Amino acid sequence: MKLLKERILQDGKCFEGGILKVDSFINHQMDPTLMKAIAVEFVRRFASERFNKVMTIEASGIAPAIMVGFLLDLPVIFAKKKKPKTMEHMLSARVFSFTKEREYDICLSRDFLTPGDRVLFIDDFLANGNAALGAIELIDQAGAQLAGMGFIIEKAFQQGGGILRDRGIHIESLAMIDSLDNCRIHIRD
Repeated sequence: MKLLKERILQDGKCFEGGILKVDSFINHQMDPTLMKAIAVEFVRRFASERFNKVMTIEASGIAPAIMVGFLLDLPVIFAKKKKPKTMEHMLSARVFSFTKEREYDICLSRDFLTPGDRVLFIDDFLANGNAALGAIELIDQAGAQLAGMGFIIEKAFQQGGGILRDRGIHIESLAMIDSLDNCRIHIRD
């Protein structure tokens, strides 16, 4: 996706340790026009899949997921990173965050993810695949099925994409980062 790649090169910032910061347009301050273009591209790329729900994990995946849900007129659910006292029929999975360097539980209510649901998972980043694997665990616990997974940015130099593709999952990443070596952003054409 040319527009996204240009924006990453223009406004993205690289930090030691393979960290790409896109908080000025994706996951802190958001560019709604870019987010709409991202959602349109996800809708196009997953047009051959059948799904009835869009899912993500809070917080950075909510904006692209809600845009996809809006375009397709589908409900959007998101896994929470803190267990609310009011949640009933909770499903949970343990996830390690590469960025925050800690483990946390993600959870959602079985009331909103049920057997028979076919889920499109959307998130901002795919790196080591920990959040995606946690989402798959929640989908499996609910007896639902995964239709595909879309990521705005994939760090292709980390193993997450390979792990998911080896499972036969339909993965679509709108921008593939091949390297962040020496804090230079190298995007695949």
